Amino acid sequence: MGEVIGRCEGFVRAGVSVTGKCDRVARLRAVAEEILVCSLCGLHKGRTRAVPGEGPSEARIMLVGEAPGREEDFQGRPFVGRSGKVLGGILQDVGLRREEIFITSVVKCRPPRNRMPRREEYETCIRAHLRRQIQVVEPSVVCLLGGVAARALLGHDRITQVRGQVLRKDGVLFFPTFHPAAAGRSRIWRRALSEDMSTLRELVRTAVHLRGYDT
Repeated sequence: MGEVIGRCEGFVRAGVSVTGKCDRVARLRAVAEEILVCSLCGLHKGRTRAVPGEGPSEARIMLVGEAPGREEDFQGRPFVGRSGKVLGGILQDVGLRREEIFITSVVKCRPPRNRMPRREEYETCIRAHLRRQIQVVEPSVVCLLGGVAARALLGHDRITQVRGQVLRKDGVLFFPTFHPAAAGRSRIWRRALSEDMSTLRELVRTAVHLRGYDT
């Protein structure tokens, strides 16, 4: 992504119109820059670094987690701690490449003591940042990792009731599944997450045929 941004900056300096892919990169970077200095909710007070997310501006899959943890807060990158190792292993097992996926979370700053994000926090962050990221990237499917993401974006309180389903809301296709942290604690949940990621891979390959169920 950094190389693409560099090329786009060169086009801008040369007076060339920024369109297509470069326009996406520029818009996505603008959102990221706003996130890095965001103070719209109280979570910014305790952060080391905000975590805008990372991945291609034209990714077909967007993964949305809950919130940055300790390692994410330290590095400013999503899913680089223990949950990230679990996620990376599962993606590799099912033939998905992390570098081809846009990865982010419903809130961009680490909650104190890794508590769950509060409703006013994730609603603020989704409204100000995440919805814009989805609009720019336009992924074929937004995969929601865990109950917090499913509740924040779909209004469902129990991930087990919607896990593995394709749901459409506001013109976006969502695919909820378990959080990698849960998969790291249970072989059953790891197997379920792996199965869902395999399904996600096939869904994206045939995305033209996806309709989804309204939620």
